[in-house]
Amino acid sequence: MNIFTSELVGTAILILLGNGVVANVVLNKTKGNNSGWIVITFGWAMAVFIGVFISSKTSGGHINPAITIALAYLGKVDLSLVPAYIGGQLSGAMLGSLLVWLAYKQHYTATDDTAAKLATFSTGPAIRNTFHNVITEAIGTFVLVFAVLFIIAPASSLGALDALPAAFIVLAIGLSLGGATGYAINPARDLGPRIMHALLPIGKKGSSDWAYSWIPVIGPVIGALIAAMIFKHYMM
Repeated sequence: MNIFTSELVGTAILILLGNGVVANVVLNKTKGNNSGWIVITFGWAMAVFIGVFISSKTSGGHINPAITIALAYLGKVDLSLVPAYIGGQLSGAMLGSLLVWLAYKQHYTATDDTAAKLATFSTGPAIRNTFHNVITEAIGTFVLVFAVLFIIAPASSLGALDALPAAFIVLAIGLSLGGATGYAINPARDLGPRIMHALLPIGKKGSSDWAYSWIPVIGPVIGALIAAMIFKHYMM
């Protein structure tokens, strides 16, 4: 696989399993209905593990534009490769979301709650406040990127098993910081599925909440760049 394909496949698996666990919990008549936040956070952590593991050999397993942007800032990824990374990530997120819809199509039909349907595609705030929502996403992504930069440092690298500590990081973020905004911490993870929510024939689905859509994009980018700047200043 090339970088684009590797990131596409890895991100598609991430979204298939990550948004898949949300669908299992919030859609009607599933076997996992109402199983709660702990199930969602563990499901997302395992989605990260598998997505990174699959794509790590070819592309490094970024599966997140925030990671790619941070590494490009640090000179660890050539700027000419950034479009291939982000293009693959966004395309993979859209594909993974399509697969979730296909897997749970009957349950989308059985669910009238439009907010629950949107939650299986993209994130949203528990309390809507632009400033605080951006800050929350920036803080969560800062933790993710700062920790990942230590994982990929040569002295502490575990090779392909670097996917496992990445999963633990996402689990910790979800359990500790996820309740405010749903912890997108990944622009492609939110934007790609939100586009699919707007496009797919889900039946009664309500708004795709485009007014909020820029926050899970800008917040993670801000957090990633701050993490990269601090890492560069103190650790490199």
